[in-house]
Amino acid sequence: MSRKWWKEAVVYQIYPRSFCDSNGDGVGDIQGIISKLDYLKELGVDVVWLSPVYQSPNDDNGYDISDYRDIMDEFGTMADWEEMLAEMHKRGIKLIMDLVVNHSSDEHAWFVESRKSKDNPYRDYYIWRPGKDGKEPNNWEAAFSGPAWNYDETTDEYYLHLFAKKQPDLNWENPKVREEVYDMMKFWLDKGIDGFRMDVINFISKVDGLPDAPNPEGKKYVSGHQYFMNGPRIHEFLHEMNKEVLSQYDVMTVGEMPGVNPEEGKMYTADEREELNMVFQFEHVDLDTQPGKNKWHLKPLDLRDLKRSLGKWQVELEDAGWNSLYWNNHDQPRIVSRFGDDKEYREISAKMLATCLHMMKGTPYIYQGEEFGMTNVRFESIDQYKDIETLNMYNERVHEYGDDPEDIMTSIYTKGRDNARTPVQWDESEYAGFTTGTPWIEVNPNYKEINAKAAVADTNSIFHYYRKLIQLRKENEVMVYGKFEMLMDEHPEVFAYTRTLGNEKLLVVTNFSGNTPMFEWESKGERSNKEVLISNYEVNLEEEISSFQLKPWEARVYKLV
Repeated sequence: MSRKWWKEAVVYQIYPRSFCDSNGDGVGDIQGIISKLDYLKELGVDVVWLSPVYQSPNDDNGYDISDYRDIMDEFGTMADWEEMLAEMHKRGIKLIMDLVVNHSSDEHAWFVESRKSKDNPYRDYYIWRPGKDGKEPNNWEAAFSGPAWNYDETTDEYYLHLFAKKQPDLNWENPKVREEVYDMMKFWLDKGIDGFRMDVINFISKVDGLPDAPNPEGKKYVSGHQYFMNGPRIHEFLHEMNKEVLSQYDVMTVGEMPGVNPEEGKMYTADEREELNMVFQFEHVDLDTQPGKNKWHLKPLDLRDLKRSLGKWQVELEDAGWNSLYWNNHDQPRIVSRFGDDKEYREISAKMLATCLHMMKGTPYIYQGEEFGMTNVRFESIDQYKDIETLNMYNERVHEYGDDPEDIMTSIYTKGRDNARTPVQWDESEYAGFTTGTPWIEVNPNYKEINAKAAVADTNSIFHYYRKLIQLRKENEVMVYGKFEMLMDEHPEVFAYTRTLGNEKLLVVTNFSGNTPMFEWESKGERSNKEVLISNYEVNLEEEISSFQLKPWEARVYKLV
């Protein structure tokens, strides 16, 4: 297994709109990020992944880009951005930027030209089709509800948008589009950034002909994912991107890839294939969704499913490719509310979840606020929510299907993306120290108890637990490169595994419940020397490691020599 800096790194994601506001307009900004870099340095992270800060009309909070080479006015200027990069590098923190090139904004200059006429030089930068029988060219549904096509009367044709109407899909079949993208990537890399996180990058290759998706239930629109996820030319495009751009820089790349399996994961990330370093897969964060349904149809997590999913990725990418490890991001609800206990055992269960993740093989990602245990939010009214996906789903289900609004709100409290987007809770002052103005989205009311200032001041806090996990990773190669082996596969509450590198072995034991199950392991007695590397309760070192009772939400990691 080759050694790389990005395998040994810990990444911290910043969602700039909600991170820190420096000028009181209620929107987080680049100067706000700069003001918190010492905090990130204290935490110990190596890399920041910055969600989009490019010029955008903000239909999807910056994931609809109107100018790939300019900074959004609300966030600051290019000079602010350059200062931020310099200040990060001064502290030994690398920066990876979001690359959003499955689609642009409909306000991007390319699309403004493209929609003018059928013979415009930019027409073929996007995917245009005539209607079929007076309707859309096919029956695909967009990710944010409704059809994946929008009619444009200027040329009497439809353009494809797999996401919002204001996010038309770029046509990657056109070599000029690819050249434009590669040129833009070099623009940022030459400014000194350290890599890219690539938004839904496995959607860029669509099947020829864009056929209708199977529709046995006769719905108006259905998911056409089998025609654009991991499409026919995806590996060709990514290999070309690597050859033309990425191979010329020492950078880190991670591709967001819904619907990818471990076999495909290896194809995307194996060194010799020269595509990407790692992928974000979604299998483990879809396990509390009813099978065959969308994410709003809830079911309780079965821990055995989680172990099977994460364990499979660990084992199958053992010798080829590389895993990314995450619980949270800007699209996912808060993990302590989701798979932990955000009430009585908030701190204990947050530490347990961190232990389980960071001790696995792969590059760990921390999402802003995760490091001190921010929770989901329960706003009273749908009017308090801002996310386009949430609002479209609510309106469709209430007004078109007549569903019960209370049921829908339960789904939103559990799975809505705004759970991750409430402002970072910096201290106990008004608006949690995020802004001196009125925040663009309301602050979670629990900020007086849960905030970064209190967590930094308390040496036993979640923040300092994360600090220790990050430090341990730098001191113990076995955490980075060790072989993974699952224990007690079928236990419904205990998630335990070992990591082995040479003569070193780690035993990781976590309890995903408020109960007190027994951990049992045939340690064969060959490991007489043991130390506790980290734990979220006091551990009695006299206790035998072959069998012990776990406390609610307990985590402990032994180093065995």
